[in-house]
Amino acid sequence: MSELQPGILADVPALGRYLSFGAMPQGDVRAALRALCELADGERLVVGLGESLVRALGRDIPGLRSFDGAVGPGLELPATPAALWCWLRGDDRGDLLHLTRGVQAAVGTALRLDQVIEAFRHGKGLDLSGYEDGTENPGGDAAVQTAGVHGQGAGLDGGSFVAVQQWLHDFGSFERMSQAQQDRAIGRRRSDNVELDDAPASAHVKRTAQESFDPEAFVLRRSMPWAEGQRAGLVFVAFAGSYDAFEAQLRRMIGAEDGITDALFGFTRPVTGAYFWCPPLRAGRLDLRALDL
Repeated sequence: MSELQPGILADVPALGRYLSFGAMPQGDVRAALRALCELADGERLVVGLGESLVRALGRDIPGLRSFDGAVGPGLELPATPAALWCWLRGDDRGDLLHLTRGVQAAVGTALRLDQVIEAFRHGKGLDLSGYEDGTENPGGDAAVQTAGVHGQGAGLDGGSFVAVQQWLHDFGSFERMSQAQQDRAIGRRRSDNVELDDAPASAHVKRTAQESFDPEAFVLRRSMPWAEGQRAGLVFVAFAGSYDAFEAQLRRMIGAEDGITDALFGFTRPVTGAYFWCPPLRAGRLDLRALDL
């Protein structure tokens, strides 16, 4: 029986590393993916495949598409597609380094490593702004139902679709806001994570309240802060059975419905954006039957 890669459902680790790969001309993608299957347990190494990689194999995964970016009033959210995305999870940086080298060795004849993002858990699961991330995440069976594909057949059931964006925070702009202004931008008090009764329509919690959409727009967030020198922010990662819920939330955030943009954009912006399909596991290995592998 196929199942979700367990790292999708597990708590965010102490340390993470995100790898993005592009395709190289004339590379043997099939051999690269077979070699990757020897490493990918779905727990310490979660794997996502981009549309371009799937199409290079002459296959199609129902529901998989590329992120096209988004434009709103004064906003332009970029699309930065990749062939392969890997989320490395652990608690030792050295182990993540060596796992990265193993992934590179496995796929290096067909895929080049284009980006590495170092990530970490902050406090009990906070964004670097100090606010709790993923407060409305579903748990238990609801998390499995939200994150996974169901009823599509062998090789597809237990898969997941993931939206990934690297957000770059402007801490100067954030710190010029008063505590009350910061709370109203998020829609929750940082001190106790309680939602504000009088939060404005632009508050992030108002823009993205998952139960307020029709149909409801639930995703399973597994985001992590990142830092490189003095640049830092959040790698937003959302798993679901399709991209529909993420796209519904994003449209509202950029003001596509009512012209009201999410207050988050006052101090942070995404600098990347991509979609991937995370294959299910079968007997502890990536199940690539849908790709004829």
